[in-house]
Amino acid sequence: MGKTIRQVTFELLRQLNITTVFGNPGSTEETFLKNFPADFRYIQTLHESSAVAAADGYAQSTRNVALVNVHTSAGLSNAMSNILTAYMNRTPLIITAGNQTRDMLLIEPWLTNIKPETLPEPWVKWSYQPVRAEDVPAAFMRAYAMALQPPAGPVFLSIPLDDWDKPAEADAAVVRSVSHRISADPVRMREFAQSVSGAKNPVLIYGSSLARGEGWEAGIRLAEKLNIPVYSAPASERPPFPESHPLYAGGLPFAMKPLSDKLAGHDVALIIGAPVFRYYPYVAGDYIPPGLRLLHITDDPQEAGRAPVGDSLLCDAVLAVEQLTELVSARPALATAVSKQPHGMAPHPTAPEAASDGLLSASQLFRAVRSAMPEETILTEESPSNLGELHAAWPVDKPDSFYTFASGSLGWTLPASAGIALGERDSGRNRPVAAIIGDGSMQYSVQGLWTAAQHQLPILFVIPENRQYGILKSFAVLEDTPGVPGLDIPGLDIAALATGYGCTAVRAETEAEVIAACKAALQRKGPTVLVVPIRPSVPPLM
Repeated sequence: MGKTIRQVTFELLRQLNITTVFGNPGSTEETFLKNFPADFRYIQTLHESSAVAAADGYAQSTRNVALVNVHTSAGLSNAMSNILTAYMNRTPLIITAGNQTRDMLLIEPWLTNIKPETLPEPWVKWSYQPVRAEDVPAAFMRAYAMALQPPAGPVFLSIPLDDWDKPAEADAAVVRSVSHRISADPVRMREFAQSVSGAKNPVLIYGSSLARGEGWEAGIRLAEKLNIPVYSAPASERPPFPESHPLYAGGLPFAMKPLSDKLAGHDVALIIGAPVFRYYPYVAGDYIPPGLRLLHITDDPQEAGRAPVGDSLLCDAVLAVEQLTELVSARPALATAVSKQPHGMAPHPTAPEAASDGLLSASQLFRAVRSAMPEETILTEESPSNLGELHAAWPVDKPDSFYTFASGSLGWTLPASAGIALGERDSGRNRPVAAIIGDGSMQYSVQGLWTAAQHQLPILFVIPENRQYGILKSFAVLEDTPGVPGLDIPGLDIAALATGYGCTAVRAETEAEVIAACKAALQRKGPTVLVVPIRPSVPPLM
């Protein structure tokens, strides 16, 4: 007797080194999951959006494609916010969902995914429901290739529930390798190098693609040969350059006029591995200051196409940096030290320290946590109103040690931290993970605590409790919108929620208590949720 579609698909997944499945099972997925192979692992997350985020964190940690299984149209709809984030994070995921039995698709029974290829768009690179059951294994191979090739990202497969037990054809899925790096037009690369070498006051702007491609050291070599300032592109979800380096100038602002103002005086700006530019609040102004030539290197044709200014070049970020290092002329050291732009949502400067009222400030909390955690700790973040304070207290100076979400859609960091911690365990690196998550942000994916507890993942979740959506109050000031309802969130018992999901919950109110709680958390096998009331503040966005 020949093999079934299920058997051939699991064999393919083994060969692709994808033996962990993240998900929340539904009725239309049980035919895929039945008699689940002993050499595979299922990571249950209680909600489909958390399944996608956990897989995203795991894929980034392990630098491999991760597999997610969600429930037909309902589960896919639940997952959409973090599918959006995975797309913007450039994370290679294969997201699968069951669909109703093929014999009933015409009459659209309950929970049918009526338009399976349309529903997840535009936030997947490829979306497909195989025409025949026999095409399922080959569709997985194509999905793997599509997810990995630049720009990497999530893909989606819808699979009717009765496909899995059907007989597979011979050679149903041929394993093949694909390249995930593209190199540049050498003539244009030399032109870019000549422009930077001949500039009077050039500047580098690095993006997250450099971090994803393990390009920190290459980026440092180029910066030090040129001896010019290095900015992080606006709202970089992965730091592309050590924040403690003397050439680091900070994160560029998240709006047109302040960004243009910050680049004033430079004659050439070279941006590598990031969009031109990522904005959020509208502050009218020029895209770039007069007299500045912008050069843009990206592996994404769409990103190059939508850039409003600049000359573009398609190339893998790390390959581009390595080639430029060989081509540019060395420059003497800077006469004056680089002044650093503060980080933040827009970004804003750190909030001023107010008179003591018995509550810690965000800065005091973050300094205390940093002092207690080991040097190699991985930091994850979803506390947008406190970004300036966090980066000031905890400068990121090691690669692959900071993760956040590129989309602005809350609910990613808590379950993603579980995926990252699982990747640390599987890789044998075993670095501790500290997740800084606002008391409002954590409510979007609070059930992710259960997954962390079930797998005994040693994560320290630090919850700055300010009982408000502080970042929205900042936007209310910028947008001149007083009286907006719903910006305060009193009455949350976060410690009780954490205990209910199986975590150790600790409440700390002083720096000494915070430090003691962090050190105790490092001795536990499972997750700790540290709740710290902080002084509410409304930092300016600009």
